Amino acid sequence: MANQQGHFFTAIDVGSAKTCALMAEVTDNGLRYRGHGVADSRGSRKGVIVELDKAVAAIQKAVEVAEDTAGAAIEHATVGIGGSHVRGINTHGGISLGTRPREIGRDEIKQAVERARAIPLPPDREILHLLPQEFILDNQSGIHDPLGMMAARLEVRVHMVTAATSALQNVITAVNKAGVHVDDTVFEPLAAADSVLRSDERELGVCLADIGAGSTELIVFQQGAVSHTAVIPVGGDHFTSDLSVGLCTALGEAEKIKKVYGNAIVTLIPEGNEVEVPSVGDRPSRLLPQRFVAEILEPRARELFEMMRDALRQSGMYELCIAGIVLTGGASRLPGIFDVAESVLRKPVRLSWPSPLAKMPTTLAEPEFATLLGMVNYGQRARIARGLQDGGLGSRLKAMFVGKGA
Repeated sequence: MANQQGHFFTAIDVGSAKTCALMAEVTDNGLRYRGHGVADSRGSRKGVIVELDKAVAAIQKAVEVAEDTAGAAIEHATVGIGGSHVRGINTHGGISLGTRPREIGRDEIKQAVERARAIPLPPDREILHLLPQEFILDNQSGIHDPLGMMAARLEVRVHMVTAATSALQNVITAVNKAGVHVDDTVFEPLAAADSVLRSDERELGVCLADIGAGSTELIVFQQGAVSHTAVIPVGGDHFTSDLSVGLCTALGEAEKIKKVYGNAIVTLIPEGNEVEVPSVGDRPSRLLPQRFVAEILEPRARELFEMMRDALRQSGMYELCIAGIVLTGGASRLPGIFDVAESVLRKPVRLSWPSPLAKMPTTLAEPEFATLLGMVNYGQRARIARGLQDGGLGSRLKAMFVGKGA
């Protein structure tokens, strides 16, 4: 196998339902698909590693399949971070440059960012991202890059994303033990936004909801910048669990029924349709109305979007989402969920599919792979910005705000 460093870029997504690895080749025309691998997740739940050995084995399996497809070894990767332990906060800081305006250099920008990040954090929290919203020069706001401009005072507003140190380090440890060095970590909806959001949505104001297996992760953009992040502890696994209990069937069978017969709107299912439901133990299977399946799924769907609506209102973001809500993630494929979202949120809603890589198989062009595809794009941009490829001072300035901390 060829060595990947410098010519290939790899992303690893350790999800609650599946673990994925994707390798892309860096070409003059952008990123090109080389290979991917998918394995059932073991040892992780709601974005947190709960059994290290099982998580390592799942990562190794996904990586090996990706390596076989790509014909290249995976030695380094960007890794996605998600789950209810992730928190977001807006913060502000600034410095005085003197009584008279003077030119702003990179050191002054770094000092202002350090003031913004210098807020007390619990000892068990770690900064995942510092995402710029705007710079303010002598009370003039809305400036994206102040380098070389003149001012007597420089301020910056940033959105800080933090993660539980133990949860973050356990994911990194699992990937390292699988034989892959972690170059960078990224909050998963930030990566997903790279593959599903449009620039006009980011400018106008939009909320991306990544509905995964263990949780739903939110990220709000306003005027092109991240203004809010949050995690709602409800995902596709909760729908499956509800079916398992309500239908008195095994979780695996409930997942199959959800995918084949599920719908979040009862009235969208014709009366008279029936579903064969396997029983537990030695009991025979039963025929139940398909509408009974929807009667279990619809309340959970409404609860999810009510929690999303309330979270956006409490943060002051609801009215700012003028472009509405964009749904992605595997659980967003549940039939009828779009209708429930529009009914509860009373905002424009669209389902999204990720932008494909060149030469990519069509099986990856699905909502459940939006984060994985976004991660390779995000990671490559971060690598360029850090100056690992030809980049000027302006590019290196952007690097202060990507990846882990500044």
